[in-house]
Amino acid sequence: MPLNYGPAKIFSMKAVIPVAGIGSKLRPHTHTQPKALVPVAGKPILAHIVDTLVSGGINQFCFVVGYLGDKIVAFVESYYKQQGLQVEFVIQEPREGIAHALWCAKEAIRNQDEVLIMLGDTILSLDIKEFLKVPHNVLGTKKVEIPGNFGVVEIDSQDNVKRLVEKPKIPKSNLALVGIYKLNNPKLFVESIEKIIGEGIKTLGEYQLTDVLMTMLDQRESMGIFPVNNWYDCGRKESLLEANAILLSNDQFMNAEDHQYVNTVIIPPVSIAESCQIENSIIGPNVAIGDDTSVKNSIVTNSIIGSYSRLEVAVLNGSVIGSDTILRGPSQSLNIGDNTEINYSSMG
Repeated sequence: MPLNYGPAKIFSMKAVIPVAGIGSKLRPHTHTQPKALVPVAGKPILAHIVDTLVSGGINQFCFVVGYLGDKIVAFVESYYKQQGLQVEFVIQEPREGIAHALWCAKEAIRNQDEVLIMLGDTILSLDIKEFLKVPHNVLGTKKVEIPGNFGVVEIDSQDNVKRLVEKPKIPKSNLALVGIYKLNNPKLFVESIEKIIGEGIKTLGEYQLTDVLMTMLDQRESMGIFPVNNWYDCGRKESLLEANAILLSNDQFMNAEDHQYVNTVIIPPVSIAESCQIENSIIGPNVAIGDDTSVKNSIVTNSIIGSYSRLEVAVLNGSVIGSDTILRGPSQSLNIGDNTEINYSSMG
């Protein structure tokens, strides 16, 4: 699960991670677990986030929980408190946007020298140590093809932030905010949150972080940008599977070659929990299978399979299967002559 971090420089800043959202775009998986605990490449989204930040030297965390928050608390306390991380939890209720989530955590933020904010449904590929070394306020960004779907940053010729807009109808920039922010003036940040909430300033029906940052800019607080290598917004099935495939390409996830499965072909990269039982199957590429799952007489590619599930006679591609699931496909007995084509994909 979490990595075994060696000794690392510990930053005094605190990381605040909002994980209160319902995750409606990932239903039905988020009916029974929060979005941040949906697995990608062998571990929950939240574990990828925390592991990245800890590898950069951060050991203080505040999690803003809400929907199924007890499961977030149980996961963090089970896997991270034992590693000596300092963790605290605050509750967001009702849920009225990211800025409101951070308002709920204002007492954990206000008196810090620096604070790092990272959204709980985003996996990033970046040099976290270099990001943390930036001496000024810095926002993670990446160029995108459809900027109107995101919070957008407009910069000047010196790469200083001059304006931020949430999902603009006519974008003036293709630089999207990717969900990681390092702020050097937490006191002003909290005051800016209190201002927009106190004045009821909502954009698209919610209290937006972009409006808080614009309030800080209006107070002449300077901000820069930090381009990230890759960015996976795991709030949708398609991006979840894309992140799974790319993360599995790392050698640490190609563990199936260490195991022997009965009459089975493994096509890396894959991540298969040690307790899985697999026979008469083809697995991979880009497949992650959770603990104690059984796969028999099946073909699985480009998919995520949860823990404690059973697949029999299944052909899966581009699928996300939850935990404690039983899937039995149709079984055929065929006697086929020459020059015949059968295409089951066109049926139904």
